[in-house]
Amino acid sequence: MLMHNPPHPGEVLKELCIEPLGLTVTEAAKALGVSRKTLSAILNGKSGISPEMAVRLSIAFNTSSESWLNQQTQFDLWQAEQHRKELNVSRLSAA
Repeated sequence: MLMHNPPHPGEVLKELCIEPLGLTVTEAAKALGVSRKTLSAILNGKSGISPEMAVRLSIAFNTSSESWLNQQTQFDLWQAEQHRKELNVSRLSAA
């Protein structure tokens, strides 16, 4: 079952992980071993959580990498479903 309009995982990361620890984007990026630009793009919903980033987040925040990827998948799928009627697809069936 799809969640109704799930938040981008970057929003979750910002509100539940980075802000409570009082970290700046620069500090969090350094701890994650990524550039500030990379982390900022995720936090601002411009980039998604890759499998590698999911692993980095799981290590840094003692979470599961699967939870980060699941959040990203739910977000991406909900976004795609919003454009379902615009897709030019024919239904196929066995003869």
